[in-house]
Amino acid sequence: MPFEPLTAISSVDGRYRDIASALLEHFSEFGLIRKRLLVECEYLIALSETKGVGMRKLTKEEKTLLQQQPHISTQEAHVIKKIETEGHGKIPATNHDVKAVEYFLKMKLAKTSLADISEWTHFALTSEDVNSTAHALALRSALQAVILPELAEIQKTLEALAREHAATPMLARTHGQSATPTTFGKEMRVFESRLARQLEQLRGRSILVKFAGASGNFNAHAVAAPETDWRAFAKKFIAGLNVGYKIPLELNEVTTQIEPHDTYAEMFDNMRRINTILIDLSQDIWRYISDGWVGQKPKEGEVGSSAMPHKVNPIDFENAEGNFGVANALFTHFSQKLPVSRLQRDLSDSTVERVFGTAFAHSLIGYRSLLKGLGKINVNKQAMLTALEQHPEVIAEAIQTVLRKEGVEAPYEKIKELTRGKQVTLDDFAAFIDSLDVPADVKKRLKELRPENYIGLAAEIAR
Repeated sequence: MPFEPLTAISSVDGRYRDIASALLEHFSEFGLIRKRLLVECEYLIALSETKGVGMRKLTKEEKTLLQQQPHISTQEAHVIKKIETEGHGKIPATNHDVKAVEYFLKMKLAKTSLADISEWTHFALTSEDVNSTAHALALRSALQAVILPELAEIQKTLEALAREHAATPMLARTHGQSATPTTFGKEMRVFESRLARQLEQLRGRSILVKFAGASGNFNAHAVAAPETDWRAFAKKFIAGLNVGYKIPLELNEVTTQIEPHDTYAEMFDNMRRINTILIDLSQDIWRYISDGWVGQKPKEGEVGSSAMPHKVNPIDFENAEGNFGVANALFTHFSQKLPVSRLQRDLSDSTVERVFGTAFAHSLIGYRSLLKGLGKINVNKQAMLTALEQHPEVIAEAIQTVLRKEGVEAPYEKIKELTRGKQVTLDDFAAFIDSLDVPADVKKRLKELRPENYIGLAAEIAR
């Protein structure tokens, strides 16, 4: 059966391919091959510029030629995969993906003025040097080009809701029960603030990479060119890959054959926390919709239920929640699995690294769904006000607190006796207040209390 979105097993390659396609150049096999080529070509240029290594200097034109090599077509990528699986021309099958990239590059250079330096390709490196750097490049570019802008848009949307509804009073609930009132804007500010903190951490991260040969000791490097300061070389080489990017790659100077992936785990835990916050948001909005406090703008022609024509289901928030859950399951596995390796290394990390794109894709699908849902909601101020008016008991906290200040004996217990487990009205509170031995101005202030005006500093916090 030929591959197309309808025949894909994974939903990110099928149903949601239009959204997930934003990540193709970063996480696809094609994208990984191109990033490996970029590392190999930039490495050749760096070798040519380092005294004592033994490789001749390259001309400006030759450097440009090398920098063009990673921009291969999908047809050329198929040649690399053919080298890996069955061989190509005189090149036997490698059964090794990085070696296939090396042979392909040598084959390409043999047809240019760089034929004499082709054997410097992959000089003294191990595959993990290339893979560690290539995956870090993919993670960084995906974050900066796709994920962070999407999250910034969510933050911007929450910011707007917080300001627009800073003073829109709303019944709060603790333990599912009516509680001291808040405002819708303040509740949105809570999510915006939580998201902002995680975004600050995500933007401020660096990604450690390994570039030190087979066991992380520059063994072959030191034998081949003992006069070269290979640790300084590697540090400079990795730093040179940061031009134009805000999230830096940094050399991990103490590794085994593999980079231990601790900074990957830190990043994935960060992503998981972001998604968890947005699951919380999705569930709260879902509940507000269920209560009728938040409405959804119906879309012409859209069906809410196959049986109930009246329904406008909160499918965007449900879709977001589901995708965040799948993404977080993967991020959790990444964080638990990748920092653990048998001795110097085993290949299980390579298998897991190829799933990075799936976790990021489910996250991206969730972000798009959440934004779509937030773009369709409208806040029903009247419904919120009505709900508040039905719960006058929420001002009990205010009354007992004021009475504490006025020195009234056992005010909490008195209010508890009046309200707990009972349906009370504002008239009940007024009668209770009249019975108190407190100054007239205090009685007046307490009688002016209403659930809708008992919002404390919520509006100020929201703004």
